[in-house]
Amino acid sequence: MLKYLIMMVFMIPICFLKKGSWLLVQLMMFILSFLFMSELSVSNEMCLVGYGFGIDLLSYGLILLSYWLGGLMIMSSSGIHFIRYFDNVFLMIVSILIMMLLCTFSSLNMLMFYIFFESSLIPTLLLILGWGYQPERIQAGIYLFFYTLVASLPLLVSLLVFYGEVNILSFGFVYGLEVNNMWMYMFMIVAFLVKMPMFLVHLWLPKAHVEAPISGSMVLAGILLKLGGYGLLRMFKVMLNCCVNYNYIWISVSLIGGFLVSLLCLRQVDIKSLIAYSSVSHMGIALCGMMTVNMWGLCGGYMMMISHGLCSSGLFCLSNISYERLGSRSLLISKGMMSLMPSMSLWWFLLVSSNMAAPPSLNLISEISLINSVIGWSITTMIMIMLISFFSAAYSLYLYSYSQHGKYYSGIYCYSSGVVREFHLLFLHWFPLNVLVLISGVFFDWIF
Repeated sequence: MLKYLIMMVFMIPICFLKKGSWLLVQLMMFILSFLFMSELSVSNEMCLVGYGFGIDLLSYGLILLSYWLGGLMIMSSSGIHFIRYFDNVFLMIVSILIMMLLCTFSSLNMLMFYIFFESSLIPTLLLILGWGYQPERIQAGIYLFFYTLVASLPLLVSLLVFYGEVNILSFGFVYGLEVNNMWMYMFMIVAFLVKMPMFLVHLWLPKAHVEAPISGSMVLAGILLKLGGYGLLRMFKVMLNCCVNYNYIWISVSLIGGFLVSLLCLRQVDIKSLIAYSSVSHMGIALCGMMTVNMWGLCGGYMMMISHGLCSSGLFCLSNISYERLGSRSLLISKGMMSLMPSMSLWWFLLVSSNMAAPPSLNLISEISLINSVIGWSITTMIMIMLISFFSAAYSLYLYSYSQHGKYYSGIYCYSSGVVREFHLLFLHWFPLNVLVLISGVFFDWIF
């Protein structure tokens, strides 16, 4: 594990080279991805263990997603490089962020996990404040910071209390050491619910997405939302009794919230805001599945985290491509794009269809697993699941039809149908999303 960490540390000076730093760091991210792919072990044993770090199949998928999206973030932000807008500092912040995520997903100690979990917030905040679009980005940054920080302090306190009781915080040795106090259970879980985000504590997410640069949106949707799900899957080990007794609260909130947020999506005029709210809806279903604490739910939640990371990130890239051409993200102005950018229309179709869980995307298998687990938990949830699935398709079609069809705005004075870099970027989102279906069995192996 240390070799990947050292490689990330040595990437930071490369960011400040006079020439070629942009391409070199981007290339290094993809090389790291392919090196990491070679480490895949199908057995769910902990490997690459040392210095408090180690990976199993659960953390493997999320670390690989972090590296992959790290390279794609740099590729999508070439506008920063072309106008030389502090591009070296930008590369450094992205490298530090990916390094923090690597440490978070590979930590073997609960306290170390908490420290890196919180540290990943700082580079994200700097991305939003430094390269965001509107002056409101400061307010969005403060929302993000305080929502996450206020919810995380109870987690720190509960970890210290837990250590006082059992004298151990290592993930490998806490199985069977149950937390039977309801308040401890609430404190341990609330930080991850905010990070996912669960409905009622989701308001920071649309604000952060709308104000963030494309790289910030990609990392928020692709990886940072997954920290919450990953934390839940790890922490469930120590509170299975409480989960059985109290999880119905979160399942109820998430089901009703997923439906309400789906309705909200149908009246959004900002493309980025629509995609951000769809993330809340998808993470609501993932949270429901994980809270049932059965195999279908836990594995389906993990699969949804990977598939949503690629799909949502790709949709944000598409919205940014339109924004760079038109100077607006409004659906009222971004109409009739099929006439102006016909080749980009295919990518809209492919990624929007994946977003509504059409085959052969990984989203389909993950949604089938989650629906299976939630309906298995209680048959009465079927009505809400049905509504969420229906409206998920409805807002995806709304996004596609409004942006691609209709009469285009007469004030558009500049467009280009797309460049090779953009097609490459979208292909690298869509291809893994649809090819991972062929090895979807791996997503069920980590639980054994």
